[in-house]
Amino acid sequence: MPEPIIAGEGGALLFSITPPKLSTTPEQAQDIADAVLRRLDGLDVDALVLYDIDDESDRNAEERPFPYLPTMDPARFLADHLGGWRRPAVVYRCVGKYDEEELAGWLAEQPADRVLGVFVGASSGTKEVRTSLAAAQKLRAEARPDLRLGGVAIPERGVEESQRMLRKQEAGCSFFITQVVYDASAAKSMVSDYLLACRERGATPVPVVFTLSVCGSVKTLAFLEWLGVDVPRWMRNDLAHAPDPLAVSFDQCLATARELAAFCERLGAPYGFNVESVSIRRTEIEASVRLAKALRH
Repeated sequence: MPEPIIAGEGGALLFSITPPKLSTTPEQAQDIADAVLRRLDGLDVDALVLYDIDDESDRNAEERPFPYLPTMDPARFLADHLGGWRRPAVVYRCVGKYDEEELAGWLAEQPADRVLGVFVGASSGTKEVRTSLAAAQKLRAEARPDLRLGGVAIPERGVEESQRMLRKQEAGCSFFITQVVYDASAAKSMVSDYLLACRERGATPVPVVFTLSVCGSVKTLAFLEWLGVDVPRWMRNDLAHAPDPLAVSFDQCLATARELAAFCERLGAPYGFNVESVSIRRTEIEASVRLAKALRH
């Protein structure tokens, strides 16, 4: 298990991937998994995160910069192709995609000493779902209370997010992973609001893992913003006009990490970092690996 998360302490370093496209053959999927394991070799990360991708066009009517393509079930990709990964895994579940029987089956199969879950609710209030987030949390509490559960935190939601985090914590979440952070000020406000809400409620704060993602092109930047990531205007200008936006983004991610770490340590808030690449471009994926190395050191 990622000990800093289990102990409720700071210091966890996670690395995230998106499973291959649903149309990928088993042979191709294994090649992709082998490439992931090679990248992770030598990276001292506490856990591998596997995202569960859902169509979010109901949340944003703007054209998606990168087309939505269904992906393999992250749990199946982990079980069938990532057998060489010996450390813990954090598996996301977009619960609205599954009925309760499917979720119960997944919960029953997971080894609690190696797998943690993150339940993700609907991308909008109008989206039709097969299982609500509340129902999925209740199912896990009844069927697998020993399976560690995390929740999603979104700094862009403002002061109300701290109350959402408390409700998720009361429903069994023992850690949070944020949406990609480019606005350190919003993330700091969220942590501050959350700590104050915990103090008022008499609750113990749980670790907040900040997600960082490098950005190597204007198209990647547009995709981050389509996903709802708040990129400050000065930073957007910097990235859009830099001769090497990937290098600028890398430095900004490190600066953001240092700022968030200093802030959380001053307040005594448990924290960690999660590194991902929202792009499938090799240069951006390799930069995300370098970022994880830099964060560990």
